[in-house]
Amino acid sequence: IIEAVHPSKDVDGLHPKNTASLCSTGTHVGAEKINWTDLASVPFHIPCTPQGCIELLDRSGVELKGKNAVVIGRSNLVGLPVAMLLMHRDATVTIVHSKTTDAPSVVSQADVVVAAVGRAEMVKKEWIKEGAVVIDVGINSVDDATKKRGYRLVGDVDYAGIKEVASKITPVPGGVGPMTIAMLLRNTVNSCVRSTASKGD
Repeated sequence: IIEAVHPSKDVDGLHPKNTASLCSTGTHVGAEKINWTDLASVPFHIPCTPQGCIELLDRSGVELKGKNAVVIGRSNLVGLPVAMLLMHRDATVTIVHSKTTDAPSVVSQADVVVAAVGRAEMVKKEWIKEGAVVIDVGINSVDDATKKRGYRLVGDVDYAGIKEVASKITPVPGGVGPMTIAMLLRNTVNSCVRSTASKGD
């Protein structure tokens, strides 16, 4: 189904051609140089949630160049593309997944943590080094009898604990979610602009 959508109209950024473009480093001679500090100018669609994560970091004044970044999760939707975007910004990137040995130790070395694993409050305060920046992509429901619906929404990180040590942290809900919607709108507008330009209008 994904391949049935033309890459120029794939505003979710999941078509194999858009994925391949994101994974191209453009370091060989004659390659088109992309300004990865201005994602709105990138000439193909980037997945919305990873793009929103980078936008949050940029607008919060977080320097990525040379920093240790750990992405928790390796999905095609978030983990892999956000890792690529961080590498394009010259961060040193490690991906932590279900088979990683001693994940807490690996995460504890990170200046920037992006948690996108889909497990409620998996990442604990002890995993995070003092002053790290934490982007929580997860959204999970946990039972809570005090709530009218009988549950509450939490992320992949223990927000209450980690906010005591992190220099910046996104809430759940209300953090990455609205950015995903904003980036979907950006991709949609960019698609329209490129289509109009290609027709010479």
